[in-house]
Amino acid sequence: MAKGARWSVCEDNLDALLAALYVFIDDHVAPCRRIGRPPKLTDAELLCLAVAQVLLGFPSARHWIRFAHARLGHLFRYLPQQSAYNKRLNAAGPLISRVIEALARQVPTWNDDLRLIDSTPLPCAASRETVKRSDLAGHCGYGYCRSHSRFFWGFRLYLVTTAEGMPVTWCLANPKIGEREVMAALLERDHHLVRQGQVILADKGFAGKEFEAFCSERLGVHLVRPDREDEPARHGKIARVRQWIEAVIDTLKGQLSLEQHGGRTPAGVFARTGQRLLALAAGIWHNWATNAPVKRSLIAYDH
Repeated sequence: MAKGARWSVCEDNLDALLAALYVFIDDHVAPCRRIGRPPKLTDAELLCLAVAQVLLGFPSARHWIRFAHARLGHLFRYLPQQSAYNKRLNAAGPLISRVIEALARQVPTWNDDLRLIDSTPLPCAASRETVKRSDLAGHCGYGYCRSHSRFFWGFRLYLVTTAEGMPVTWCLANPKIGEREVMAALLERDHHLVRQGQVILADKGFAGKEFEAFCSERLGVHLVRPDREDEPARHGKIARVRQWIEAVIDTLKGQLSLEQHGGRTPAGVFARTGQRLLALAAGIWHNWATNAPVKRSLIAYDH
């Protein structure tokens, strides 16, 4: 009985999050209905289904659709088969990005003067044979993961968040491209999401006079990063503060199965990465709405 009661409580929390997310997307983000027969599964319902997949821990779409048909019929008037779900989700990448930004604008920390930036490896294949026949060939590349001391083949995820981990903007890039160049291009593209006078907290990988000048002169923000051994002391190691962004990456990989995205095409990897970020953003947004004590906690939704 106790175990069943726990599932019931967590299921109620997930139901509440999905219902609130559906209303928000349908009212504020989803495009107006076009002329013609309406889809059986709306865009808002599709994204709610995608968020539920991540929060309930189903990296495999086949296992997820089977579970959804058995357990989530009370939430969705129509549930697609696996092929239709994958096709709709692969095409939903731009919509996912718009929803993430819209959710970020709703939380109080959107107006804070601190932003965190970082990048992390996003492996897409683990064998040489897969690399040779993958549709991602020409888009992915080999890179080195310093934290695990190993090489990988895939993309790097570049992420800008608030102090609590709410995604603000993001992109994927070939790991052979320099981190500073990619982050500068991302901030240049989405400069409207950064205000003058804000502090951007980074790690040593973003050290460089050109990138620092770009932040201060082009964006009007202050770049703060740990001091390197070969330069005068300025900010110190700031290790405690740097743990914030590391904790966000750990949440994405440990709880939201970022590295088990299952994408096989550029659009598929982009959409499934956005799917994980959307699940994180939805959890933080709903935790603010319900006044939860820990805003990045996903425990209430992952059972």
